[in-house]
Amino acid sequence: MVRQTLKIGALAKLSGATTKTIRYYELLGLLPKPERTDSGYRLYDEKDVERLSFIRKAKNLGFSLTDIGETLSLYDSQQAPCIHVLELLDRKIEEIDQLVGELQNLQQELMKLRKESAPRVSRDADGSPICNIIEQGIHAKGQVALTWLEGRQMGKARLERS
Repeated sequence: MVRQTLKIGALAKLSGATTKTIRYYELLGLLPKPERTDSGYRLYDEKDVERLSFIRKAKNLGFSLTDIGETLSLYDSQQAPCIHVLELLDRKIEEIDQLVGELQNLQQELMKLRKESAPRVSRDADGSPICNIIEQGIHAKGQVALTWLEGRQMGKARLERS
């Protein structure tokens, strides 16, 4: 029986990943180095399709490439990856619970700022700061918002690196 193979473009089209992403996953070791044709084209088989599908589903659940790599390493060494995934899920749930709490605090802070600011709003451009709500509110009353936003930006930078 002849094994069916795909070139990188066909794998990309089938999976919804870009060829650049597929090469990157190979570089990281998430996908094994593919066989190559005499002319250097990469060849992928059904196992590669399944593995790439797993990687993309795990990414969609919010797992980092490091988490995915650890899971695949367990699978490759014929250990039980699902136990590891359960631990990752528990950690993700905790992170989401914390994020929900932070968002609720931010929402309360913004609602309070909105309520306190509405009576003082002047619609005239009188040479004062651009908007007193922002100028005074964030520093005096909205520190939660600043702290939360700074934390999210740092977290986003970490995610982009992973």
